[in-house]
Amino acid sequence: MDGAERERIRGGPAAAVRDPQLFEAFYRRHVDAVLRFVARRVDDPHTAADLTAEIFLAVLDSAHTYRPRLGSETAWLYGIARNIVSSERRRVAREAERDLRLSGRRLLDADDIARLEDKLDAESPGRRVLAALAKLPEGERAVMELVAVDQLTVTEAAAALGIRQVTARVRLHRARKALRGEADAKAEWDFEVAANSKAAAESKAAAESRAVETPDASLLYVIRGEA
Repeated sequence: MDGAERERIRGGPAAAVRDPQLFEAFYRRHVDAVLRFVARRVDDPHTAADLTAEIFLAVLDSAHTYRPRLGSETAWLYGIARNIVSSERRRVAREAERDLRLSGRRLLDADDIARLEDKLDAESPGRRVLAALAKLPEGERAVMELVAVDQLTVTEAAAALGIRQVTARVRLHRARKALRGEADAKAEWDFEVAANSKAAAESKAAAESRAVETPDASLLYVIRGEA
């Protein structure tokens, strides 16, 4: 076991909540991954900062639930992060006055905002993929998000969602099947529209070259992914 592995175990969630130095090390080890997870789901730097802070605060209450045999610390954190982000979305949907939410935010300096905006820009492809998954049933979408977008294994995704591995695999298979069907249907529809349009009347070959589009590039690795 190397030094890094010993530090990971020594500084795991349960130990971290009892020792400020270990918690700082735990935070530094995972903050970038958690921030990327959040940045794939929100597009405002203040919201990203607030949610990231809430996720690590939630670690203090949930540290006892971490089980190394079920997956990595990152996978466990993603499970917490998903609950925090979902809760925030529900809260915002219920709010009648958005100013109430804005008034309670801590102020970010210019460097903080610039750093978070860079992170949000970098994760914009992930947000596009998540938007494309919105039509999937909740259970299937949740597994697909964690595996295809957040790059967890099926085992880790199952642990993060609190479901069995076989359930996660079935949901992932159904989600990919649905996405492939949607991509094929879109390509067929685009071909028919273009083939019947005046713009495509120049030649059948020209119509076909314009009509048969590749599915959104941001979805290709989702549809073809291995798990």
